[in-house]
Amino acid sequence: MAGSSLLALLDDITTMLDDVSVMSQLAAKKTAGVLGDDLALNAQQVTGIAANRELPVVWAVARGSFINKLILVPAALLISAFLPWLITPLLMLGGAFLCFEGFEKVWHKLHHNAKEDAHAQALHVAMQQPQADLVALEQEKIKGAVRTDFILSAEIIVIALGVVADAALTQRILVLSLIAVVMTIGVYGLVALIVKMDDIGLWLMQRPGTHLPSQATRKLGWGMVQIVPHLMRLLSVLGTAAMFLVGGGIIVHGIHPLHALVEQFSQWSWLMNAAVGVLAGALCVGLMHIVKLIVDRD
Repeated sequence: MAGSSLLALLDDITTMLDDVSVMSQLAAKKTAGVLGDDLALNAQQVTGIAANRELPVVWAVARGSFINKLILVPAALLISAFLPWLITPLLMLGGAFLCFEGFEKVWHKLHHNAKEDAHAQALHVAMQQPQADLVALEQEKIKGAVRTDFILSAEIIVIALGVVADAALTQRILVLSLIAVVMTIGVYGLVALIVKMDDIGLWLMQRPGTHLPSQATRKLGWGMVQIVPHLMRLLSVLGTAAMFLVGGGIIVHGIHPLHALVEQFSQWSWLMNAAVGVLAGALCVGLMHIVKLIVDRD
C-alpha cells in the first residue's frame, strides 16, 4: 500500500512538472518580445562605464532585477487572487513611466544645454579615472536600470500570469518563479556578453601565432572591436524606441476602445503603439515641467 501510494505521488509530481514545463515554454514565447526590449534597454543603460567596471555594474543591475522579481512574483500572485482588477491600472502606470523616460531622453538629447554637456563630460571623464569613487558615480545608472527593469519585469510576470491564470496555485508559483529566474539570467548574461565584446575581440587579436586559423581569429577579433561602438549606438536607439513601443503597447491594451482600433490595423499596430507611447511621454514630460514651474514659483 505504501509503495503504491509513493508511486502515485511520484506520478502526480511528474505530471505536474510536465504541465509546468509546457506552461513555462508558452509563457516564454509570449514574453519574448518584452525580453528583447529588456535586453536592448539594459545594454543601453550600462554604456559609458569604464571597462573594468562593466561587469560589476551588470551584476549590480542583475541583483536588483532578482530583487524586483522577488517582490513582483508574490505581489502578482496576491493581486491576481484578491484584486485582479488592479493589474491593468498598475501596468498602465508603469507603461506611462516608460514613455516618460523615453521622451525625457529624446527631449534632453534635442534640447541639451552647455551645463548638461559639461556635467555629462565631467561624469564620463571621472568614470575613466581609476582613483574616482566609481561606486558613487555608477549609482545613477544602476538605479535607472533597476527602475526600468522593474517595469519590464512587471509586464513579463503579468503576461506569464495570464498563461497560468487557470492553473493550480503550486503550478502558478513554479511557472512564475522559473520564468523570473531564467529570464533574468538570460537577459543579463547577454548584456554582459555585449558590453565585454570589445574586450573579447581585443583578446582574440592578441593571440599568438601566424597560421591561418590564428589570422582568421585576429580578423574576427578586429571585427568585434570595430562593431562594438556601432552596436552600442544602435542599442541606445533601440532602447529608447523600446520604451515607446512597450509603454505605448501597455497603455493601448489597457484602453479597450483604443485597443480595438489598433487591432483593426494589425500590420501597423507596432507603429500605432509607438505613436501612443510618444504622445503619452510628451504629455507626462509636459505635466512634469508644468508642476516644476508651479513649485518653483511658490
